[in-house]
Amino acid sequence: MSSADLHGIDAGAVGRWFATLGVDFAGPLAFERIGLGQSNLTYLVQDQDGRRWVLRRPPLGRLLASAHDVAREARILRALESTAVPTPRVLGLTDDPAVTDVPLLLMEFVDGEVVDRMSIARSLTPERRRAIGMSLPRTLAKIHAVGLDAAGLTGLAGHKPYAQRQLKRWSAQWEKSRTRELPALEDLTRRLVAAVPEQRELTLVHGDFHLRNVITSYASGEVSAVLDWELSTLGDPLADMGSLLAYWPARSENTFSDFVATTLDGFPPREELVAAYSAASGRDLTALGYWHAMGLWKVAIIGEGVMRRAMDEPKNKAASGTPTAARIDALVAKAHEVADIAGI
Repeated sequence: MSSADLHGIDAGAVGRWFATLGVDFAGPLAFERIGLGQSNLTYLVQDQDGRRWVLRRPPLGRLLASAHDVAREARILRALESTAVPTPRVLGLTDDPAVTDVPLLLMEFVDGEVVDRMSIARSLTPERRRAIGMSLPRTLAKIHAVGLDAAGLTGLAGHKPYAQRQLKRWSAQWEKSRTRELPALEDLTRRLVAAVPEQRELTLVHGDFHLRNVITSYASGEVSAVLDWELSTLGDPLADMGSLLAYWPARSENTFSDFVATTLDGFPPREELVAAYSAASGRDLTALGYWHAMGLWKVAIIGEGVMRRAMDEPKNKAASGTPTAARIDALVAKAHEVADIAGI
């Protein structure tokens, strides 16, 4: 991608910043937008000798308060470097106006498989798909086992009950980013508010953990890096499992076509993910149905925000396209179904 075609990055200024970091590189640097994420923008940076790095920045255009905070993401990644959680190493962070108009985060490049396209998922054997799928809940258990004091993350977020904080935050996000009236979502919000389960512990939570936010080993399928920590906070660990289930449709469901890869042979069903997490964490999963419903609710709100940002600034669109109102409506309907089963 040429500098003229590069949205959101001043290639020359970033190259000069590289030099101040002590990063060994052979310029000029080449930049390519990668990933199908539609929140923070991610670029592959490559030098003339083929060495690679990853650069992150907030999306273009109007931003919501508290969203897309790459500086916070850098803090979390640095805190996790000495833990069992696999993450890319942070190499630099800048908000220097001579380099950028928004914060930029530079990370090491972690080689491996990102299953973010159906074509990639289809290229894998059923055995590899299963290995990848079963690695996800085990990795979540590692995230939830991080010692907050030892990692310096006790002050990352408030310690008040997580469900109420999430309901307040994402309801506000909905009001700021919605493109239409959606009574079914408002009804779902009321159901979730009325049925908040007791919080039994406070841990680090990723906030957006799913198949496309991890890099997996080509050899074993095990997770080798967890990506996209911008929504990470302190809260109820079952929230992450609920989100993973929300992003893991079964063959009979048409809730989120971007994640339909999980319906291919080999990827374990949701029940096996739950069993693997239970075995790795030892947690009581009685309230998981509530968090699954909330996960779907949150994914629907995120989808609406992505749709709104793409409408406001078309350059924010990722290669995978943009969520549609029909897909968001299907997520809300599925959330009501899950809530019915959970008795909330």
